[in-house]
Amino acid sequence: MSKKLKGDLMLVLTAMVWGGSFVAQKSGMELIGPFAFNGIRTIIGGIVLIPLIMVLDRMKSKKQASAPAVKADAADSALSEADKKNDQKLLITGSICCGLALLVAGMLQQIGMMYTTAGKAGFITALYVVLVPIFGRILGKKIRPLIWLCVLASAFGLYLLCMPASGGFGHINKGDLIVLACALCFAVHILLIDYFSPKVDGVRLSCLQFFIAGILCVILMFPLDPVLGYDIPSLSQLLDAWIPIVYAGALSCGAGYTMQIVAQADTDPAVASMILCLESVFAVIAGMLILGESLSLREAAGCIIMFAAILAAQLPAKPGIELAAKKQS
Repeated sequence: MSKKLKGDLMLVLTAMVWGGSFVAQKSGMELIGPFAFNGIRTIIGGIVLIPLIMVLDRMKSKKQASAPAVKADAADSALSEADKKNDQKLLITGSICCGLALLVAGMLQQIGMMYTTAGKAGFITALYVVLVPIFGRILGKKIRPLIWLCVLASAFGLYLLCMPASGGFGHINKGDLIVLACALCFAVHILLIDYFSPKVDGVRLSCLQFFIAGILCVILMFPLDPVLGYDIPSLSQLLDAWIPIVYAGALSCGAGYTMQIVAQADTDPAVASMILCLESVFAVIAGMLILGESLSLREAAGCIIMFAAILAAQLPAKPGIELAAKKQS
């Protein structure tokens, strides 16, 4: 089996894990509140990334040790120390910004799923792929005509998915609207990642953002989960919910991100992005198989149109150009 095929298969597995996390989130909230679930699972995601950081650091040390030694003067050493301090400050700043965006996006998704299905949440969340270029236009980046067509197609698909056949906008499921707001926040989160990740260690950035978002979420759990009708979880409740918590934290946040890093080393970026778009499809399949969810023909048509628009938005303008949208949860 070639490295490319192994990479592609690993990305399919990653999409399956991420798609299944919507079911885990939905199931977990049957036992504990959204802030409790999201906070604990995000912290677990940060913990799982620590061994990956240690492995990458060890590989980097071995590579540096095998490289020819270069004698540096005092000025170069002082400059190197200053660069390290600046890198640390930038890493902390980036982690705080990305962590706050992840906190808001994750909580909107979690709360929205109290009122909508895992499958619909998966497709609506995936709209961040189309929204990222639109937000980039606000920041002065050019948008290809294809992206505008994808936006129109996504809007029509979203209409079919969320708008009842009979009834006006007043009949839209509020959970769908909350998850749509979540997609907007994930688009902002991706733009922040896109800004900071080339300047700092990407894995450390992800790890720290998980801890920042998770700790803040646990703090907010005490005043806000009771407002949403949930008690502060007891130890027995947490133990009852351990399967969805560990799945969403260790597998979706930690292992999923690790598999993405390993697989994309041997896979074309355009192909990788399209494979990862299957996350929304797997969310629908998992919702049907595990939760007994279903889609009407109208909703299924909306999903198909949205999926086609999401795939089209991932097509690079020229061969070899990498895509801007990168998943970080």
